[in-house]
Amino acid sequence: MATPTPLVFAYYVTGHGFGHATRVVEVARHLIDAGHLVHVVTAAPDYVFTSEIQSPNLFLRRVLLDCGAVQSDALTVDRLASLEKYSQTAVIPRESILASEVAWLKSIKADLVVSDVVPIACRAAADAGIRSVCITNFSWDFIYADYVMAAGHHHRSIILQIAEDYSHCEFLIRLPGFCPMPAFRDVVDVPLVVRRLHKSREEVRKELGVGDDVKLLIFNFGGQPAGWTLKEEYLPTGWKCLVCGASDDQELPPNFIKLPKEAYTPDVIAASDCMLGKIGYGTSSEAMAYKLPFIFVRRDYFNEEPFLRNIIEHYKGGVEMIRRDLLSGCWQPYIEHAISLKPCYNRDINGGEVAARILQDTAQGNTHTKYKACGARRLRDAIVLGYQLRGISERNANVPDWYVHAPFPLQEHEQSISNEEMFILCSCRHIPDFEVLHGDLQGLSDTASFLKALGELSAIDFERDNKDQLRERLAAARLFNWEEEIFVARAPGRLDVMGGIADYSGSLVLQMPIKEACHAAVQKNHPSKQKLWKHAQARHHSDSDKQTPILEIVSFGADLSNRGPTFDMDISDFMDGEQPISYEAARNYFSRDTSQRWAAYVAGAILVLMTELGVRFEDSISIVISSAVPEGKGVSSSAAVEVENHIVGAPCGVMDQMASACGENNKLLAMVCQPAEVLGLVDIPSHIKFWGIDSGLRHSVGGSDYGSVRIGTFMGRKMMKSMASNKVKENNSDEMGRNSTELLEAEASLAYLCNLPPHRYEGGYANKLPERITGEEFLTKYASHDDPVTVVNKDLTYAVKAPTAHPVYENSRVKAFKSLLTAAASDEQLSALGELMYQCHYSYSACGLGSVGTDRLVELVQMMRLSGTLYGAKITGGGSGGTVCVMGEKSVRSSEQIREIQQRYKSATGFMPYVFEGSSPGAGKFGYLKIRRRSSPKADLAAASAVLNGVHV
Repeated sequence: MATPTPLVFAYYVTGHGFGHATRVVEVARHLIDAGHLVHVVTAAPDYVFTSEIQSPNLFLRRVLLDCGAVQSDALTVDRLASLEKYSQTAVIPRESILASEVAWLKSIKADLVVSDVVPIACRAAADAGIRSVCITNFSWDFIYADYVMAAGHHHRSIILQIAEDYSHCEFLIRLPGFCPMPAFRDVVDVPLVVRRLHKSREEVRKELGVGDDVKLLIFNFGGQPAGWTLKEEYLPTGWKCLVCGASDDQELPPNFIKLPKEAYTPDVIAASDCMLGKIGYGTSSEAMAYKLPFIFVRRDYFNEEPFLRNIIEHYKGGVEMIRRDLLSGCWQPYIEHAISLKPCYNRDINGGEVAARILQDTAQGNTHTKYKACGARRLRDAIVLGYQLRGISERNANVPDWYVHAPFPLQEHEQSISNEEMFILCSCRHIPDFEVLHGDLQGLSDTASFLKALGELSAIDFERDNKDQLRERLAAARLFNWEEEIFVARAPGRLDVMGGIADYSGSLVLQMPIKEACHAAVQKNHPSKQKLWKHAQARHHSDSDKQTPILEIVSFGADLSNRGPTFDMDISDFMDGEQPISYEAARNYFSRDTSQRWAAYVAGAILVLMTELGVRFEDSISIVISSAVPEGKGVSSSAAVEVENHIVGAPCGVMDQMASACGENNKLLAMVCQPAEVLGLVDIPSHIKFWGIDSGLRHSVGGSDYGSVRIGTFMGRKMMKSMASNKVKENNSDEMGRNSTELLEAEASLAYLCNLPPHRYEGGYANKLPERITGEEFLTKYASHDDPVTVVNKDLTYAVKAPTAHPVYENSRVKAFKSLLTAAASDEQLSALGELMYQCHYSYSACGLGSVGTDRLVELVQMMRLSGTLYGAKITGGGSGGTVCVMGEKSVRSSEQIREIQQRYKSATGFMPYVFEGSSPGAGKFGYLKIRRRSSPKADLAAASAVLNGVHV
């Protein structure tokens, strides 16, 4: 690809890890081989580049222009610290950075700016009048967007600025294993960028002093973390471990070999038999290219990982290790599994050469894009996995099909069952593969699908089907003793019609159970009969004489949220001597590994039964969880799994769990949350219907905005109680009157904010509450906000007035809404109900819990009202995204308008919203099923048909 005229490339490298620098080396090498000049802007050590490129055409400039993800250890990302450091590195000094970079780019007369994947480099190039191209498999707007959910929306401007910087880039050279990156106008896909080999496998082993009969494991975590201990017994007999990045003073066992820092990793990988490490582009691409089995451990909060993990597993090259097995040394079963794999990545690995050719063509004035430059575009909201691009210039964002609402693994079978089969399954006690010994399906097609899928799991042939099954399906298939009884429970999500975040302030709430539900299959077995996964067996049964009850759980759809799909533990871990451990200790237990923290929702119920009811478990327990309630949509996916909050620790109220447990089909559950008084069920009038429309913006009650609003609410209550108490003390009771004194005394001991009538709030407190207050100022004056599930941060500032006002007025709105439902059907009734919903929605926004996506949906409903049959809409649940509840006439016209809103929202955002439509019974109404596999499954459907026809079988 040589050219007679040398070109000048300015190549910016992100400050996150060595993986980016090592792939830049490969692209830069090809550019320099073609006779061009490459100026690399990097914070990586010089040897990363100079060990591979010895040329006067390589120039290194040591500058840090971004920071990547800040890691508290090799496996954990500190989300807040990452955002704060990026702000210090690239936001605060932004103007001076741009000025210096523009001047530098002009001084070297750069023909093209290349970025992997430094955002501000693209803007600097634009300001300097130079074209720019990015090369990456992820972008920092996507990575950071999820951090904003935890750190607070006051950091959202960082995401918007990064995306706008990227939008100045002409196009993206996209690497395999890529994340969604809609900030880029166009993309060109290239093969894996992989560093070449310098030495043969034999040469490397000879230099290491390792014979051909020795198996080699390369331990690659980007630097040996402090506090990790490596022991001789971690490795199987006949193995040695090559440790990357060990400190000079670190003592290693005799079967561990310390590699020098400058060791050329591709050669070592190609000379090894297996790798143990964390997933990053460099390790993943080189493991795939050189067909090395890769045992990986998940990192917390790094959103690139699921996409790389999927490509590794697709080409049969990966085995996931649970973090506690890494730290405890239970390595052998994973190593044995890994070396049985046959990695089969068969695609090109010359991405460096291909990318260099594209960069040369672009610098010479050629184009690889479909669209002409159309100026900067801004992100307006977080939609896909907490982030997505709003369309402009009548062009939709390019959202991969991966992110549309997809059926969950054990629910997807519903579409393959014919209507006749579904009628048979839902109408009798005979289902394929299983006999129902207790309970009935109540006509629920999703339950029939779940049971059918369980039957398919029981029929998996591990010798024949192993290669073609998802690992969670294989794990579930190995979990049960299929000849024994299995218990099945079902619980739906819920649509928050009215009440929402006022639940923790004691409000009346109205909740509707939705059609989408979570199913759990549970089996108990004596420990001697418990089927254990190999890694669990190695951990739990190292002492063959010990028979300890084990809890094993499989969660389907785990990869949608980057969770580990399996979890196991000794049930005795919940005991401290003769007593159960504390809930705080349990929270710490589950927080050790973020990828398995989800298990607290399931396993936590075990500890609650032990603590509250004195239950002791002598049998092992196996559980399969499959949920069609999508996470992060504000429809209570967590409440569909559990009704306890002692261990999970999310600062939510009780309405979600009660609705999922006590709700009934096509009825609203009316409950006063003081703490959980069920008033009864409210019939939905026959002329009214409720829908839920997903905004696409991920919602989390664990996010800082929800927690901050809750803290502000409790601060306001504490302030008003203090005001009332002071009035009682300061005034003479005779002058005030006995009734006034009693009112103030009641308000001075106010247990629930919703017990304060709106007129009392307006008359005595509204004008005296501050809009905002710092945590430090509040704690100095009031000591505590008296909320057991949140903690005031003295360094933060909290809104007080709006969060305090919301539950006072919301309780009044919900009461009016409930009364209006029983009024005569009329346009006035529907309009009044809709007005109450709109008031609720904008009150959320005043608290800081709105979002652009949900506001847009509510606006679309209002636009439809001019000529339609939709009357009201509001954000639901914890706010800050999630789902909008819509109310309208139960008519064909309303359904058409809902579909029109879907299309308009897609046109505006690029995201097709999922619609929640329909209802189903709560867990209590459903009860439970007890099932057992039938001995002759082939005759089941015929037998069921015969039963329906009155024929005795």
